[in-house]
Amino acid sequence: MSAALRILAVDDEPPIRKLLRMGLTSQGYEFRDAATGKAALRLLAEDSVNLVILDLGLPDIPGHELLRRIREKWPSLPVIVLSSRGDEAGKVEALDLGADDYVTKPFGMNELLARMRTALRHQLAQQGERPVFRVEELSVDLVRRIVRVGEREVKLSPKEYEFLRLLVHHAGKVLTHAHLLREIWGAVADTQYLRVYVRQLRQKIEPDPERPHYILTETGIGYRLRAPD
Repeated sequence: MSAALRILAVDDEPPIRKLLRMGLTSQGYEFRDAATGKAALRLLAEDSVNLVILDLGLPDIPGHELLRRIREKWPSLPVIVLSSRGDEAGKVEALDLGADDYVTKPFGMNELLARMRTALRHQLAQQGERPVFRVEELSVDLVRRIVRVGEREVKLSPKEYEFLRLLVHHAGKVLTHAHLLREIWGAVADTQYLRVYVRQLRQKIEPDPERPHYILTETGIGYRLRAPD
């Protein structure tokens, strides 16, 4: 990469910070780390950072509170949360507070790097959104509101299109059930609404609706649209 991107890892476990330092510097990233929330806020105020990797179990400031403070001061800064396995409630809360994604401990470096690339691409796309979104055979023209799979135009209802458009604007990012319901229906309603629309959309755009390729389920949390490679 021409200009090295600077990553801040916030985690109180030295072995995790060492693993992240080795893995990220080997990929050409500049690495900063902090063992506490206060140290992280100080580094963010002093230094330009392109992405934060945030562990939720910090000794001084609760991870969710730190995430809220980061979002208040640096609203567009990508944040990837490290969470313990099975902590669905913690993941949902972090995503609702504005985290871009999460990785479950123990994690593979390749998975983390892929999540980072998606979050950084999403930030760039938000800064200068493209009128046509494409991932493999699926294309969504956000200006003309035309959806195609290959050469076939797909007819969507207004609500189906709104659902897909929201996923497109956040491609690669997990959107929680509550977030989707608020954005589309204006209130937190029954998640059955989501299941109905996801099922209808998959019937129209997926090669095999029973084994989704584009609209991916994050069990107990929400949905994610596959991001372009």
